[in-house]
Amino acid sequence: MSRNDIDHQIKELIPRLRRFAYWLTRDVHEADDLVQSALVRALTKWSMRREEASLKSWLFTILYRQFLADKRRKARYWGLLSKFKHEEAEYWPSAEDEVATQGMLAAFNHLSQEQRGLLLLIVIEGFSYQEAAVMLDVPIGTVMSRLSRARKAMHHLCEGNVPRTTLRVMK
Repeated sequence: MSRNDIDHQIKELIPRLRRFAYWLTRDVHEADDLVQSALVRALTKWSMRREEASLKSWLFTILYRQFLADKRRKARYWGLLSKFKHEEAEYWPSAEDEVATQGMLAAFNHLSQEQRGLLLLIVIEGFSYQEAAVMLDVPIGTVMSRLSRARKAMHHLCEGNVPRTTLRVMK
C-alpha cells in the first residue's frame, strides 16, 4: 500500500473519528483535541502497526485508549486540586474526630518501624504487594504476611491493647 493510499484512508476516517470522539467527550473542542492526539500517536507508532490489521480499527483503538488515558489523567489532576481547595467556611473537626485521629496516630507510632513502613507503602502510598516486595527486596508472601501482622497489631492498638514492654534482667 502506497503512502498516498494510506493518507487518503486516514483522511476518509477523520470525520468518523471526530464523531466517535464527540460521542465520548460531548465537547467539540475536546473531541478535536482527542482526534489530533490519537492521530499523532498513530503516526509516531506507525512502525508498530501490523500490516494485516485494519487501519480503521487500529485508529479507533488508539483514540479510545487515548480517551481513557486522558480521563484518568484529568481525574488525578482534579483529585490533587481538590486537596488544595480552600472552602469559604472552615471545617472544624469534632472533638471525637480529633481524639480518634490522635489515638490512631499514637497506635501507629507504637508499631515497629518495619510495620509502619509497610503500611505506609501499601495503604497510604497505594503500591501493590508486588511493587512493595521489589522495593523491600523480599518475596511477595513475606510482604503479605508482614502486612497482615501489621494490620492486626494496628487493630489491637486502636482498641487500647497497648503491648507492655518487658524488661529483661541483665547479669
